[in-house]
Amino acid sequence: METTFDFEKPIADLQLQIEKVNQVAEKTKVDMSATLTELEAKLEEAKKEVYSNMSGWQKVQMSRHPERPQTLDYISLMFEDFVELHGDRTVRDDKAIIGGFASINGESVMVIGHQKGKNTKERQFRNFGMANPEGYRKALRLMRLAEKFNKPVITLIDTMGAYPGIEAEERGQGEAIARNLLEMSVLKVPVICVIIGEGASGGALGIGVGDKVYMLEHTWYSVISPESCSSILWRSWDYKERAAECLKLTAEDMYGNGLIDGIIPEPLGGAHQNPQQMADTLKGVLVKDLKSLGKKKVDKLVSERIDKFCAMGVVVE
Repeated sequence: METTFDFEKPIADLQLQIEKVNQVAEKTKVDMSATLTELEAKLEEAKKEVYSNMSGWQKVQMSRHPERPQTLDYISLMFEDFVELHGDRTVRDDKAIIGGFASINGESVMVIGHQKGKNTKERQFRNFGMANPEGYRKALRLMRLAEKFNKPVITLIDTMGAYPGIEAEERGQGEAIARNLLEMSVLKVPVICVIIGEGASGGALGIGVGDKVYMLEHTWYSVISPESCSSILWRSWDYKERAAECLKLTAEDMYGNGLIDGIIPEPLGGAHQNPQQMADTLKGVLVKDLKSLGKKKVDKLVSERIDKFCAMGVVVE
């Protein structure tokens, strides 16, 4: 059964009406094509109205849709010859972050991303996409490997945050993320980062420093989730909708503040409505950027990346 959010109720009601009309037409053999055409036109209008006027909280809900494509889906839809690489060579293999060499449009790249899992068993196996320090160290090992063989790096970000457990802190969670920020900023190959779902806190930033940083249309990117923000400021989760608006976490807000390089449009109703179309759109952007970034000299590539991130948050009075 498909998940429907509260704000999608007008769409669900029209879809139900269309289903009932189809059933009546099938049973009675009466021509209902005029009614169906009218209802389908209304449905299309309702979809445009709902999905073009979503609030911050509604975008957060959409980014968490259980059917939404995840990193492994995009890898199978966009890349060929994916070879997964495992382990950080220190502790273990963190299943929340996956990565390996693959080819896109004939070009070899290193692709790295969070994987949340689609069902309860898989989510537990993947730790809900919340990486431990060894996950970020694995990502860094793969980036260095890509640099060694002069291959571009593509990261797909979708996490509720880095794993907040005591054992993660004991193994140096903060240091692992900080190390990645430092190393990614001076990586001598092109780096493209895409938020494909949730982009929460340092968990997202740990693989989020790139020459190009994009967000899909119905995703969010912020220092904290709306629920956590609400619980800190109001001692309750009841104000999560208000927190989502205050955090300015949507793709439009982030692009308006100069924190990302672009917004990649999703199929009407979200990426889960047509994963192949979403993957094709994203692939087009990646191929174009790989071509343009590949022409830049290494020194220029690195200095422009550093300048871009250093300019963020600068206020001139």
